[in-house]
Amino acid sequence: MQLQLAQLVAAATQEAVAVATRAELEAFKARVVGPNGSLTQVMKGMATLSKEERPVVGKLINEAKKSIEEILAALLVKVENAEIAAALGAAVDPTLPSPDAPAGSLHPLSRTRERILASFRKLGFVVADGPEVETEWHCFDALNTPADHPARDMQDTLYMPKAFRSADAPRKADEAILLRTHTSSVQVRTMLSRQPPFRIVAPGRCFRRDAVDATHSANFHQVEGLWIDRHVTLADLRGVLDFFVKETFGADAEIRLRPSFFPFTEPSFEMDLRSPNLGRLSNRWLEIMGCGLVDPKVLELCGLDPDEWSGLAFGLGLERIAMLVHGIDDIRHFYNNDTRFLRQFA
Repeated sequence: MQLQLAQLVAAATQEAVAVATRAELEAFKARVVGPNGSLTQVMKGMATLSKEERPVVGKLINEAKKSIEEILAALLVKVENAEIAAALGAAVDPTLPSPDAPAGSLHPLSRTRERILASFRKLGFVVADGPEVETEWHCFDALNTPADHPARDMQDTLYMPKAFRSADAPRKADEAILLRTHTSSVQVRTMLSRQPPFRIVAPGRCFRRDAVDATHSANFHQVEGLWIDRHVTLADLRGVLDFFVKETFGADAEIRLRPSFFPFTEPSFEMDLRSPNLGRLSNRWLEIMGCGLVDPKVLELCGLDPDEWSGLAFGLGLERIAMLVHGIDDIRHFYNNDTRFLRQFA
């Protein structure tokens, strides 16, 4: 049987030379290791051997089987390479980029953010950033919103365990920390760390315990602006916002300021937009942001003399602007990661 197995492997090795296609490979495999193959027939002969012969012959069969498997593996590589070469039809330049990877694109929120920042950069504003896990003082108290202020009712949420507190975060040992509810905390940090005059715009993620629907999300984005200088007036505020609106929504866009209340600005306004370029919302007044002159109390809390310095501040929802610019009717589209939606902005 040892001679028979050796002849079987030699014959398979010689026959494998002529195998060139996948069909020929499958036929060769069936003749050798298939149910009626030559190696299978030899293995069936084990039943006729004595107990003493079976270990010796079994070892020989395993060696032959291993040799056959190596032949089949080499043939598979040969056939696959031939198929690839035939499909390409020509020599491949390995330095060429792969044609398989599609080009990516910016998310619509990223596009809108860059568009907004570009507008304010033209007015001399620079981008400022701050932590998303913020102290209670930076998020509320420094903005003239103490713990008993009613304006905190809708925002005073999502507190974090003390273990998350950074080493430089708290002003007091027992001060609470939370996920920031607005990027106004970046304005506070800027006033504490920079000497006026300055103009900053602060984009970033915010968090509130809101019920998710077509116009609300627990995770959203804001862009807030702050200009601190001597003799900043309402005329400066209106000029800045009018320029931004015309840059974003077209030269025919208009704005109006309606008196409102925010604890960190005085006077305070809601700003409405009207533009003929908003589809079904064209020529309707739409509220898009809050704004005002920085409250002197906020300047004092941040170490600035309100008799010397004044300022303006504004804040808008990035999703709100993106929905108006692109005619999107549901904020949840931004977060569903549906490529059918995202490809529209590629």
